[in-house]
Formats: sequence, structure tokens, C-alpha cells
Amino acid sequence: MDLFQKCEEFTAAREAMAAGIYPYFHQLQSGQDTEVVIDNKRVIMIGSNNYLGLTSDPRVKQAAAAALEKYGTGCSGSRFLNGNLDLHVELERRLARFLGKEAALVFSTGFQTNLGIISALAGKGDYIICDRQNHASIFDGCRLSFAKTFKYEHNNMEELERLLKNVHGKGGILIVVDGVFSMEGDLANLPEICRLARKSGARVMVDDAHGLGVLGAHGRGTAEYFGLEDQVDVIMGTFSKSFASLGGFMAASEKACHYVQHVSRPLIFSASMPPAAVAAAMKALEIIETEPQRRTHLLAMAERFRNGLRSLGFDVGNSVTPIVPVVIGEDEKVFLACKMLLERGVYANPVVSPATPPGRALIRTSLCATHTPEQVDRALAVFAEVGRKLGLIAA
Repeated sequence: MDLFQKCEEFTAAREAMAAGIYPYFHQLQSGQDTEVVIDNKRVIMIGSNNYLGLTSDPRVKQAAAAALEKYGTGCSGSRFLNGNLDLHVELERRLARFLGKEAALVFSTGFQTNLGIISALAGKGDYIICDRQNHASIFDGCRLSFAKTFKYEHNNMEELERLLKNVHGKGGILIVVDGVFSMEGDLANLPEICRLARKSGARVMVDDAHGLGVLGAHGRGTAEYFGLEDQVDVIMGTFSKSFASLGGFMAASEKACHYVQHVSRPLIFSASMPPAAVAAAMKALEIIETEPQRRTHLLAMAERFRNGLRSLGFDVGNSVTPIVPVVIGEDEKVFLACKMLLERGVYANPVVSPATPPGRALIRTSLCATHTPEQVDRALAVFAEVGRKLGLIAA
């Protein structure tokens, strides 16, 4: 069989294009903000991970510009060799201090961070146990590690306990879980996960890409939210959400970070974060630490939107975060609803299987700290109109 036969036979996207409901790869003609320009039309953006609204903050842009002027556009190599800037090291120092860990280690992208951490810490003879709704990068990291991987149903602590009891062998055990699940905005049952980990001698790694900067009294994420910072062994974070940049990091013990730094192939064999991205993330961290009112307003806007959708009759799942899902069920209805929303001035994200379980297709919305009550209410009015036209809610 010709290798490209699968390419010839892939027709789903072209069929959606022909039907006028293809929802992907929209071209934005402006920066990320609460309102963006798509197809020369200004629309409300409720599909961005720009949770704290810092991508357009003048202080973040100025920090990136200053680093660009001093260091240039790129590092021209990996951190392992010639691409390790003093900026990278300073960002790691500040992240470790912020999260109360001994050390931190910066990677070039968030996806790469999970690949790099998991494949370094776990290997052949070890065991990894994952929630089935973890991010795709976690599962790819598990594959790259060659460790034996087990999955439990979403937040099913009885199944997690059973899997831990059934692990036999001399290898180590790593439980990996999203702190905030990125599609529906619900939280991992971290208290029970940590309890079971202590009982079985397992280590705990939390991917807190969507929790850092948002949850906890100081924005330190899901572990802080539950008061379990000292019981999570590895915190993974990304810079493409609250930190208004690009890249990722791990925070853990000095020995764990030192080990990953010297054996992680995704770290060693990738060019390092560009200087402007590092400086932007560092300035965002400073704002996260000094402006807690951003989190307060963000969560208030998310609650306003979630309550408004629920009162209209939409299913918004179990979210307690700025991610507010609107569960529809059928893929085509989600695509059509997103098209109609955009035509009426609201951009949101369609999410279908395998990103969600089959039959649970949804519209993923997310709020920012810079959204206003007026923008939230305008978005709710559009959702009400579209929902009634499609029969998703009562007329």
C-alpha cells in the first residue's frame, strides 16, 4: 500500500468545508484580547487561554521587546550547549521560589515539557498511572518513556486504588494527572490522589497548565487550591496560558530537576526558548504575584457566564474554573453552533472526540481577567439566540 493512501482517503475535513461548517484554522487579524478581528469583523473572544489577559499588557510587551533588543531573536541552539541564557536561569529561580520547590527547569514548549519530564523520570520497568482525560502530551510522554502505563476512568478514585494495588514489580510508580482538565474545566481529585500515592509509595506529577495563575490564594494552582503543595512531587506548567508567552517548565526537587536536565531528550535536543518569550513569561509571573485582583475578577466573570448559561438551560458540566464547557453531544451540532456564534460576533472552540468522550461533543469557552460584564452578557445573549434556533434549549 502506498504510504500516502491514508492522506487520499481522509475526507472528513473537506466534507465539513464543503458543508460550510469547518471550524478550524480561523485567521486572526489582531492580537489575543477579549475582542479579536476575524475575517475583518470584530468578535468577542471566549475561546482563548489568555486567562489573565496579559498577552496585550504593555508591561509584558515591553519586557519582551527589551529582551529582543538585547539578546536578538533566538538562541541558535539547545540549553545543553550554547543556548542557555542567564534569562532562562533567572526565570527558573523565580518559578521555584514562587511554587515553593527547590528547583525548576524550563522547556521550549508545553507539549515538549510533558514529553521531557515523563520520558526522563519513568522508564522500562516503571509504572505510570493516568486519568483517561489527561492531555494528549501526557500520553505521548508515557509512550516515549517505555514504562508500563495504566489508565483509570476520569476521577474514578476506586479504579485508581485498584490499579495501584495491582502494580507488581520493583519499578517506581508515577501518577500523572491534569490539575484542571482542559476541555471541561473540572478539577482532579487531588486530595484522594495524594492520599493513595502516599499509601502506595507513588510519586505525583500534576500538569497544571490551566491552573497556574488562576487557582489558589496566590495563583500557585491546583495544589495550592487544595492545600497540598508539599505532597505534589512534580508541578508542570506552561507559559502559553496565564503567562502570556510560549514554553513550559517543571518544578520539583533539585535532584529531580538536575536528573531531567541531563537525560531528557526533548530538552537536550531542542533549541531553547527565545529571549522575548522568556522575558514575557518572567514579567507575567511578576504580575501574577502582585495583582491578585486579576484572579478575583476572572473567576467572577467565569461564574457570571456559567450561571447565565445554566439559567438558559445549557449543560455546563462540573467546571469551577475559567473554562466553561457547553455540552452539546453531536459533533455536527457543535460545528454548526460555533459557525452561528461566530456569524453573530462570538468566537468559541468546538471540541469533539477524541478530545472528549464519544457523544459528549462540546463548545469550549474560557473567560479572561480582562472581560467586562457587558461582554459576558453580550456573549450570553448570542448563546441564547443560537441555542434556541438549534433546539439546544427551550424557545
